[in-house]
Amino acid sequence: MPRRILIIEGHPDPSGTRFGNALAAAYAAAAEDAGHEVARIVVARLDFPLLRTQKEFDAGEPPEPIRAAQESIRWADHLVLFYPLWHGDVPALLKGFLEQVFRPGFAAETQRGKLPRKGLTGKSARIVVTMGMPAFVYRWYFGAHGLKSLERNILRFSGVRPVRATLIGLVEGSPARRQHWLEQMRRLGRSAR
Repeated sequence: MPRRILIIEGHPDPSGTRFGNALAAAYAAAAEDAGHEVARIVVARLDFPLLRTQKEFDAGEPPEPIRAAQESIRWADHLVLFYPLWHGDVPALLKGFLEQVFRPGFAAETQRGKLPRKGLTGKSARIVVTMGMPAFVYRWYFGAHGLKSLERNILRFSGVRPVRATLIGLVEGSPARRQHWLEQMRRLGRSAR
């Protein structure tokens, strides 16, 4: 069954020449070839301010690029986030984007005396993280804390389930290794997973 897929490219370099951009393009092309609808957000090409106060976060009016991103997320059945690991976490620009987008009233609705109502129930997600170190070192030695925070504190808190992750280590490796990962993204794109 065809799905609506939103790809969010989180590399802060707007040139589009990073390996993560190639991975996102491979995923998107395979998904479209399989009959899925695909939309993309390139965070580095958006103009939005950082949130600086609790009041802004809770009650501020999102700027137009953020409102458009929220509409794209509402439209999608499946979210795919691509980003490079920076200091064990998402890059600051992507973090600022996520803070703007996943505000109260969109991601979760507070209810007096009750747990928040999750605003994105029924959607699934895949997170694709590229890194220079071996992926198993990030996952097992460092505990993948940045990935876990994105999974639990943002996506699952908002009702997105299941959330799957693909960790791609040693991205500066051989061309054969890069081809392997591009093919993995094509496979995942075809199946919308």
